[in-house]
Amino acid sequence: MNSTTGMFYLIRSVQYIGGMDTFPVGTIPTTTLFDETRHAPPPMVPIPAVGGVGVKGAPAARGVVGILGGMGPEATADFYLKLVHATPASRDQEHLRVLIWSDPTIPDRTEALLTQGADPTPALIAGAKLLKSSGAEMLAVPCNTAHAFLAAVQSQVDVPIIHMIEETAKYVRQLAPPVQKVGLLSTTGTQKAGLYQSWLEANGVAVITPADDCQEDLVMGSIRAIKAGKSSSEVRPQLTRAALGLIEAGAQAIIGGCTEVPVGLSSADIPVPFIDPAEILAAAVVRRVLLGQ
Repeated sequence: MNSTTGMFYLIRSVQYIGGMDTFPVGTIPTTTLFDETRHAPPPMVPIPAVGGVGVKGAPAARGVVGILGGMGPEATADFYLKLVHATPASRDQEHLRVLIWSDPTIPDRTEALLTQGADPTPALIAGAKLLKSSGAEMLAVPCNTAHAFLAAVQSQVDVPIIHMIEETAKYVRQLAPPVQKVGLLSTTGTQKAGLYQSWLEANGVAVITPADDCQEDLVMGSIRAIKAGKSSSEVRPQLTRAALGLIEAGAQAIIGGCTEVPVGLSSADIPVPFIDPAEILAAAVVRRVLLGQ
């Protein structure tokens, strides 16, 4: 069983638990499985309109969150855990209803931006449409570099995509004391595409990035290691060195601008605020669902 198929089972099992007359885990006919050569999503049955169907005292209807993930799988799992922790809940029934589509076959975003690699846009659109047809009413994409392609995705789906980089820029503007310079630890694709620069510099916040050798050896090396299954302790020294270099260059805060970076670096490792965009995105999702903001 590959990881794409496994995650498809997970989505169907959520529907089954929710009260739909669908297949339990492990019994989906193979003819319905995702064809990863075409990136065409299988037909999905929408989940029930409200949680706790038929259960006395069930919570009021809440919007269903779709997570378009797999970039990479560990970062997707990490984001879901952050979403759970960001939700003010004292029992299972108070948590958000979430659909996760984790597709690790989506072409590499940095290669697409820097070396004319395969375009990830069709796969991102296919995943977004799958989540929408399955009942998602808003989408979160816990991959910074994928945001370079989200305008094209948003044009093809009529559910809002909560923009992680925009939300992070709002957060930085609200910091007290004010921050004039931030250091960015991200993929080279995110850095060269100017994703954070375009949002932050328009508001008077300068973005400092590592020198080329530091970017490749310490930052990209650590990101690749995490994607390959290395533990956080194995990459923490390299990411800490990269962050300290940015602080020495004047950064007053560090943005973990790749969802793998916070897996290997935390606020305890550096003497300035560490900003995790995935945590900010999780908080924004919770506000959108619970408060409509």
